[in-house]
Amino acid sequence: MRFTKMEGLGNDYVYVDGFVETVRDASALAVRISDRHFGVGSDGLILIQPSESADARMEMYNPDGSRAEMCGNGIRCVAKYLYDHGIARRDELTVETDAGTKELELFVAAGVVERVRVNMGPPELERGRIPMKGRKGRAVDEALEALDRTFRVTAVNMGNPHCVTFVDDAVAVPLETYGPVMETHPLFPERVNVEFAEVLDRNRLMVRVWERGTAETLACGTGACATCVAGVLNDVSDRAVTVQLLGGDLDVEWSEATGDVLMTGPAREVFTGAWPDGE
Repeated sequence: MRFTKMEGLGNDYVYVDGFVETVRDASALAVRISDRHFGVGSDGLILIQPSESADARMEMYNPDGSRAEMCGNGIRCVAKYLYDHGIARRDELTVETDAGTKELELFVAAGVVERVRVNMGPPELERGRIPMKGRKGRAVDEALEALDRTFRVTAVNMGNPHCVTFVDDAVAVPLETYGPVMETHPLFPERVNVEFAEVLDRNRLMVRVWERGTAETLACGTGACATCVAGVLNDVSDRAVTVQLLGGDLDVEWSEATGDVLMTGPAREVFTGAWPDGE
């Protein structure tokens, strides 16, 4: 089975071209191929599949084998693969995901895609749509207890669930201590991605991410979008921001006119290889 390793700001995935390859057990393959010691090494597995309604369908699996609805960095790489490998050679594409069909604008230089803008659609803010237990309405600047600390969190669904908390120093947060506790907090029945965000100014946020089913990653596209939305809801940032992640920067805007969240960032192919089988 042929595969391609790709990354967006260090958020790396193994991609399999479902137009030519068949994967029998994607969940099991994700566990094996994502292992950084005994496999290829990645933040998960993404299958690029044919779609009846879009240019392609993205299926994403975390390193623990669980299925994820959406990945902002991952979908930019899907768009790059479709264009660079001649499957859909246009600068505007659509990709079907478990979180709906997304529209993408490609920025091409010397015949290859360098950056991609994704229309992530509007955020879901009602608790039941996160999902998050508790009273009806939005969870904005709400207390959440984790071990010995109480965090003020804002819940946002960007196709997958996020819990954003603003802190004075994102680097100083012991993410490996609080991340897994918040990810599996009883308030979130489907677990949650956790963002610790530091406001540098109203147009720049620094974010560290604990991803559901993965642990800390260098970048998270949906997490950057959720943080932008949370910044507006808490009036600590403007609607257009640069989100500084460990792997680099993403430009995110929550459009006041349409309500959609637009995310722009790089996509890069690292290498290709052959895996012994499709399981």
